[in-house]
Amino acid sequence: MKILMVLTSHDKLGDTGKKTGFWLEEFAAPYYVFKDAGADITIASPKGGQPPLDPSSDTKDAQTPATDRFKDDADAQKALANTDVLSTIDAAGYDAVFYPGGHGPLWDLANDADSIKLIETVTTAGTPLAAVCHAPAIFKNTMIDGKPLVTGKTVTGFTNTEEDAVGLTDVVPFLVEDMLKANGGNYEKGADWGSFVVTDGKLVTGQNPASSEEAAKKLMSLV
Repeated sequence: MKILMVLTSHDKLGDTGKKTGFWLEEFAAPYYVFKDAGADITIASPKGGQPPLDPSSDTKDAQTPATDRFKDDADAQKALANTDVLSTIDAAGYDAVFYPGGHGPLWDLANDADSIKLIETVTTAGTPLAAVCHAPAIFKNTMIDGKPLVTGKTVTGFTNTEEDAVGLTDVVPFLVEDMLKANGGNYEKGADWGSFVVTDGKLVTGQNPASSEEAAKKLMSLV
């Protein structure tokens, strides 16, 4: 089984002067779900190499058993430091695709031509696809048969109230919840900060960092 994980390359949190990137838990927990299942994992990002880590996801209170395991795993750290350039990826070579979140994808993956092509290709091919937290931003500009990819699909993603709670409503380029609704998605959500995952056909979306492991397991069940 071959699984592709796609991470952001964007590290600037708007005009705040602060850093962003991918969320560590949202990478680590799915990574080990896939690894422990014996999957061959490829990690890619728009620029390749080491993707930027959101410093907020590396604080003591944001750690989980999966992030602790990652920090003791030299092989995983090496793999993360050497991500493939997304434009070199052949979507046909993978059994499933997973996008971790963090605020970074709002700026790059939402508009990245290679990511958009990848998502449209795997969706058309019926390849299972998952996105967690802010990663559903990747569906902002994806189209299938002339309509936004999420039109008529049940989806979730980082809520407006969760964005407000972290004080970034006026910083982010768009709100994930609002965008999914505007693109015709049937948006659902659970309690803020609790695990909430929905599956519609081969599409899996998770609401927030707490949803990352469950979303990865749901993705695996579709392979």
